[in-house]
Amino acid sequence: MELVGEFFGTAVLILLGDGVVAGVLLEKSKAKDGGWITITTAWALAVCFGVLVAKALGSPGAHLNPAVTLSVCIQSGDFSNFLPYSLAQIAGAALGATLVYLHYLPHWKETKDAGVILAVFSTSPAIKHTISNGISEGLGTFLLILGIHAIFSPFNGGATGVVGTGFVALLVWAIGLSMGGTTGYAINPARDLGPRIAHWLLPIPNKGNSNWKYAWLPVVIPLVGGGLAAVVIRWGIL
Repeated sequence: MELVGEFFGTAVLILLGDGVVAGVLLEKSKAKDGGWITITTAWALAVCFGVLVAKALGSPGAHLNPAVTLSVCIQSGDFSNFLPYSLAQIAGAALGATLVYLHYLPHWKETKDAGVILAVFSTSPAIKHTISNGISEGLGTFLLILGIHAIFSPFNGGATGVVGTGFVALLVWAIGLSMGGTTGYAINPARDLGPRIAHWLLPIPNKGNSNWKYAWLPVVIPLVGGGLAAVVIRWGIL
């Protein structure tokens, strides 16, 4: 049941998250040019409802993110869930992206810019600079994990249920508004890899390549950032 929750929760996350990007970027969408605040707000809400769906379908942790799963594994010392959770999350993200493709089906032909089409599915840097891009993704994910820990910490009253979920959504919103302008704040390997695979496989009109040369960064670096945050939390380095 936990894998079912991770799968469908991540699918909802991507359906709403990539969905708002499609609405803002694709031609002849009523939401076109809605802007960065629209995108970051909807992504925060996507996290909220993705988590709620995951919990309702059997995953109480509702990670929806291999970086979150890795951080939990490091803190507990039990790595048995990392691979199955991550695979469920990536598969759910691919499903969510496929649903976005179907939902906006007539709009792909109207959109001639291959870069815009790829941006619906996966992230890319505003300025290509590997070190800076890595810092952005690593620092953003580090803050995500540290922030989640702080939200549920007993020292802050130990937020639970819908309240805790809402604060996580606010955290993602803050990261997107403050730090997302550099790389598009993947901060989640499944969020980037699953939809990128969908973009690669789906018969999308006017699409270009899936930019696999960059794809390693939003997968590997969030794991590094999340892992470092977990080390800090577990052993109190900071």
